[in-house]
Amino acid sequence: MSNWVILAGIRTSHRRIGTEAPVHFDYRGFMDSRITARALAAALGGWRTREPAYEALADGIRLLCLDNRIAARTALPAERELATAVRVSRTTVAAAYRSLRGSGHIASRRGSGSVTVPQRGREPGRVVAGEGDIDLQQASPAAWPGLAGLMSEVGADAASLVARAGYDIRGSLALRSAIADRYRRAGVPTTPDEVMVTTGAQSAIHLLAHALMRRGDRALIETPTYPHAAEALRGAGARLVGVPVSAAHGWDMDRATQAFSRAAPVVAYLMPRFQNPTGRSMSFDEEEALARAARRAGTVIVVDETTADLVIDGGAATAPAFTRHDVVRVGSLGKSVWGGLRIGWIRADGDLVARLIASRPPRDLGTPEFEQAVAVRALERMPEVLRQRADLLGEGRDALVGALAERLPAWRVPQVAGGVSLWVELDAPLSSGLVLAARADGVYLSAGSRFAVDGTHDRHLRIPFTAPVSDLRRAVDVLAERWPHVRASAPVDHDDLVEGLV
Repeated sequence: MSNWVILAGIRTSHRRIGTEAPVHFDYRGFMDSRITARALAAALGGWRTREPAYEALADGIRLLCLDNRIAARTALPAERELATAVRVSRTTVAAAYRSLRGSGHIASRRGSGSVTVPQRGREPGRVVAGEGDIDLQQASPAAWPGLAGLMSEVGADAASLVARAGYDIRGSLALRSAIADRYRRAGVPTTPDEVMVTTGAQSAIHLLAHALMRRGDRALIETPTYPHAAEALRGAGARLVGVPVSAAHGWDMDRATQAFSRAAPVVAYLMPRFQNPTGRSMSFDEEEALARAARRAGTVIVVDETTADLVIDGGAATAPAFTRHDVVRVGSLGKSVWGGLRIGWIRADGDLVARLIASRPPRDLGTPEFEQAVAVRALERMPEVLRQRADLLGEGRDALVGALAERLPAWRVPQVAGGVSLWVELDAPLSSGLVLAARADGVYLSAGSRFAVDGTHDRHLRIPFTAPVSDLRRAVDVLAERWPHVRASAPVDHDDLVEGLV
């Protein structure tokens, strides 16, 4: 049997479901989308985190809603279909749905099935953390302290900006030149015509997915990975081919080369520097092996460089990955400067840039000129920005590693030299249950399965070190207090049931 697998897609939106009582629900035209039993079972992964089983199943579906993996107004599978997919009795699924109705997460009507329900007081796409809570769902540091000054400088020249259209579909020449200069200094010859400015890296990934792929094409992607990249590829109709990467051992090169040769993916999405969430970086030999395999398969490699500059140990940025090869590069100022500065870019050959510009208007009319002007000034001061980032992230990483070693010594904590997070291995595959339990104490995290393209990785937990040190230590305290109860609530044979999933 082949040891690579094409993973089923799940189409979701960025709406979220909270825990308050639902709004009044009108069944007329109630369904926006549907999730199949097979896709839901894959997304649930190792859901059996406690007894009774029906409550564990209900918790798993609640977490998928809280993580935005199931949108509001999504029709759930019929009880019999889901029971077959997750290998439980129909009675168990019926009880889980009854629990979800009781907590206001779904509504059901005879003959119409069950559907997830919008929640009162919850705006679609908004994080639910309240005042005093610790939100570690986003791995983004606070804005670089000098950013406000740069905005003031640009604001002083507002008269010239407001005299123009205000947005630009290709990107201003000044910003494209600054980005091209950075690539040239790093050893990647680039002209401004080979750069396109986007509204963040996510916009860049969406543009590339729709420009390069047709429905049914295969896309190679790391697992675990940046979840919104997987969503963008699925949104373009891709069938995902997963290649494992771990914090301890890096990329599974045997699986990767087999996937290239057997699946012939159209696109390969890779994050070779401080991969999100594992923090691993590729070696030169790994880059060369993947480039050769992609070339034989006719695959376009898309390199995500959004975390590449975030070096903590070493004092200088590492060389860009795949410098000897023709790849498409995606960059951003979201992690290095500020997530609210929606500036990203694509570095590609001129023909592809022209295609991207032609395909952009139906989705996005352009990038704001004000933000582009701020970005030009930020790039001029990037050495200063990155020094401050290294200090900030290093302090957070060291505090988090120390707190985990003290409070949860049985967990395996990787050593990372950069990036924004730790991919921590728990001593039981119960990260979904732990994430739900920690919410009761105001600590918001994403379970390991959030970063998998196949619903696995429940033995892992991504913990960003971008928050203040005091918040990181308090979050670890909560995890340490909750973990024994989560483990004690799990079925005795839980490790045996899901060991093959991690």
